[in-house]
Amino acid sequence: MSPSRPSSPPPAAQALPDPAPLPPGGLPPGLLGGPDGPDGPAASRGSRGRVKPPRHLADLTLPERRAAVTELGERPFRADQLSRQYFARLADDPGQMTDLPQSSRQELADSLLPPLLTAERELACDGGTTRKTLWRAFDGAYVESVLMRYPGRVTMCVSSQAGCGMACPFCATGQAGLTRSLSTAEIVEQVVAGARTLARGQVPGGLGRVSNVVFMGMGEPLANYRSVVQAVRRLTEPAPAGLGLSARGITVSTVGLVPAIGRLAAEGLPVTLAVSLHAPDDEARDELVPVNRRWKVAEVLDAAWRYADVTGRRVSIEYALIRDVNDQAWRADLLGTLLAGRLAHVNLIPLNPTPGSRWTASRAGTQEEFVARLASHGVPVTVRDTRGREIDGACGQLAAVLTRGDGPPEPRSADPGGDPPEPRSADPGGDPPEPPECAPRPRGRTSPTHRPLTGPPARVAGPVTSASP
Repeated sequence: MSPSRPSSPPPAAQALPDPAPLPPGGLPPGLLGGPDGPDGPAASRGSRGRVKPPRHLADLTLPERRAAVTELGERPFRADQLSRQYFARLADDPGQMTDLPQSSRQELADSLLPPLLTAERELACDGGTTRKTLWRAFDGAYVESVLMRYPGRVTMCVSSQAGCGMACPFCATGQAGLTRSLSTAEIVEQVVAGARTLARGQVPGGLGRVSNVVFMGMGEPLANYRSVVQAVRRLTEPAPAGLGLSARGITVSTVGLVPAIGRLAAEGLPVTLAVSLHAPDDEARDELVPVNRRWKVAEVLDAAWRYADVTGRRVSIEYALIRDVNDQAWRADLLGTLLAGRLAHVNLIPLNPTPGSRWTASRAGTQEEFVARLASHGVPVTVRDTRGREIDGACGQLAAVLTRGDGPPEPRSADPGGDPPEPRSADPGGDPPEPPECAPRPRGRTSPTHRPLTGPPARVAGPVTSASP
């Protein structure tokens, strides 16, 4: 269908579960992770009486590390040496740290390099260039990370929480609920572990290094605000303070925690903001992304435009296409109208359903029309690479299985066609596609009662007020 044809809604649309009622005044307690939400300390600091992860040098600034080694009776410069071993040489064996005195290596490592994550299972596909790791934390919580190697870049998709409190009904992690937020070091360790495998030649393609990090694994990054921001600083500070990655290669996603988006804009970190929108109208988004009942589409987009104004960074609008739920032509036109002229691009995600799910990916023709309609509004759009589906590459799927005690599933056989194509773009001559990340996976459970979303809303929120970048 041409984008110029009328975009009237279909006579019937896929039913969605009735949303769970919210208490007066906002979201259910704990939906933002409790005290580790946008305006409080991270749960990894000991809130709710939980035992904290062991202290790690990646939790500390370089001056704090120097103070810590001084408390151990060592001279402050030993902190710099230990930090270079971790961030620059990627060492994980104290015996390899030969620039440290042999008499103090083990004590320093025990104090500031404790084991945080244990690889419980690793799965690979795409000839070994896509590698998913299931990690078990010190307290038995499970998190996942995915390494994806492409010609010219390597992307790490990392988790910021064990589970998620956002309760999006099509997301395996959201349906599993929130266990706890990760510490700064637990986030950083996922990236360092990936860098280690590349530096040791364990990923096909020769020696390499991580170039991109996307906070699109398990959890809502901005609900673990302090740990995520500190992790970004550790990842971007040069050695010995950190790993030395470019901030422009880092993407932080959010379902739309408006106050935290404002805080992130003020941090002075030129990272890409990715907004998991998934619907351009409040009726659909209230059900697909429950936090929308607190901050509506117009508020979320207004915060995104302010972020773009402050940082000069293009905002990525994430949109999972679900057949007959949010893929209607009129929704494509509405989305295009909301984004036209803004410093933004749309990253369309073909839904990769689990067996038995009532929701599935849009038809090929519907997806193509959605792309065409967005492009007709002058909105740059890409279709995300679906790399990793053979190993349940969507974050949260394997951890959810293990949390239920069912045992990890065997990986599905890889596509004999080889590596999947790079993301397609309807933005010729524009910026290259954003790095791929872990797409949401739906769950099969639905409410016994449903309400269809059959047409455009009677009233659409007016345009946002901030100036276009």
